Amino acid sequence: MEVRTCRSCGKLYNYLGRTTPMCPACMKALEEKFQIVKEYIRDNPGANIQQVSDDTEVAVKVIKQWVREERLTFAEGSGVGLECENCGASILTGRFCANCKNKVANDMNGILEANRPKPVVEEKKRDASAKMRFLDN
Repeated sequence: MEVRTCRSCGKLYNYLGRTTPMCPACMKALEEKFQIVKEYIRDNPGANIQQVSDDTEVAVKVIKQWVREERLTFAEGSGVGLECENCGASILTGRFCANCKNKVANDMNGILEANRPKPVVEEKKRDASAKMRFLDN
């Protein structure tokens, strides 16, 4: 096992390949904060990120990360100022708008189709000696 230092509290812990290098205690605390933010957004659908941050005492950066990971979604008219990373369209969750997601998916499907091996059809070669012959009775 690999031993790492928690980026949040500085304690040593056994790293189990998590996406964020944090000890189990800090991960649990972060998940509890996530649940608080999620409930706040559910109860206050018109709140923007700054209001959520001020009222729940969770950093704006952390809330934006959860939104980019699509763990949180804001309601229409909430004033959330996220932009699609590709075209700049206004979005409420994730990194890309629906149009850009579809374009990327179609591009990926096209690449997969282009790289898929095509079935090889073998043509039979005819020998000059392989002619049809008749037997005389």
